[in-house]
Amino acid sequence: MDYRMLGDTLPAVEVRLQPGEAMYTQSGGMAWMSEGLTLDSNVKGGLMKGFGRMFTGESLFMATYTASKPNCVIAFASTVPGKILPVDVSKMQLICQKGAFLCAQSTVELTTLFTKKLSAGFFGGEGFILQKIGGSGLAFLEVDGDVIEKNLAPGEVIKVDTGNIFAFEPSVSYEIETIKGIKNMLFGGEGLFLTKLTGPGKIYMQTMNIAEFTGRIAQGIPSSK
Repeated sequence: MDYRMLGDTLPAVEVRLQPGEAMYTQSGGMAWMSEGLTLDSNVKGGLMKGFGRMFTGESLFMATYTASKPNCVIAFASTVPGKILPVDVSKMQLICQKGAFLCAQSTVELTTLFTKKLSAGFFGGEGFILQKIGGSGLAFLEVDGDVIEKNLAPGEVIKVDTGNIFAFEPSVSYEIETIKGIKNMLFGGEGLFLTKLTGPGKIYMQTMNIAEFTGRIAQGIPSSK
């Protein structure tokens, strides 16, 4: 299998498959494909894993495309302006925000993961359930805006707006910190909570906060009187 990235503002990843190789995505994730690919829609990993994916923003049924002849081409496109991040999960596993998964080789495992702290689930912006990308092979993740990568040293701390967290290694601890000061909570414009990430490990941040982005769009939609 090999791939190439296409486009800038709304990118796509185009994958070339050989006979027997397969890619899977959530239902409706395919953008275009050549002849020679067969589609199998299934609840990948079983019904319980399927329901878990629904909580993270993915579909219950996953679509698996398998090549039946050489050099089959299939593409998966992003849904919002941003980047597509390729991850070799054989070398690095990641915990991701909900909705980050775009597509992957059939050997990649996409599972749900409960946050360790209950407060992080209710207030962390990523929801009570996160996604864990494991197994082996290549996965492609959808980043909102540009992606910023940082390596945290042991004990090093960074505080990030919850909507700007994209993914981090399992070695990074994750918790929610309340903004200090009533005045800052009411007038600071940053909400009530920040995500506190503590190293060691690699983290990925995204420059677009999709909640703020959609809020800006909503403000510009005329309301009926």
